[in-house]
Amino acid sequence: MFTVSVKTRQRTEIIDITGNIEQLVASSGVTSGVVTVFVPHTTAGITINENADPTVKQDILATLAQIIPAKTGYYQHLEGNSDAHIKASLVGSSVNVLIHNGHLVLGTWQGVMFCEFDGPRQRQVWVKILPSSGTQ
Repeated sequence: MFTVSVKTRQRTEIIDITGNIEQLVASSGVTSGVVTVFVPHTTAGITINENADPTVKQDILATLAQIIPAKTGYYQHLEGNSDAHIKASLVGSSVNVLIHNGHLVLGTWQGVMFCEFDGPRQRQVWVKILPSSGTQ
């Protein structure tokens, strides 16, 4: 298992970590298989989405903020970050990406995105690369 460190600078932000994952796959020597990318945090998430236009990240964060506001009169969690927990639950904590010919199999505009909902913080992403058991 590998670890990718991510330093966030804002309370909410989305960071493209596709290059980090590609480097790990390349250094592993695995040419066919699957990589699991997992976030071991309850106020952060991981997703696959567009990495060509940075406004997509802004739109995602703005929509989540509108649907799940930072402050309301009904949150009961005492730490004041209930919105971050809810956003992380909706986005999810892991993705799986296929590996073919030693590269991630993603659509033309897709990238692996780390989603921060309670920053700024130093975060970790855990990466597990599994080779195919046969010829595919």
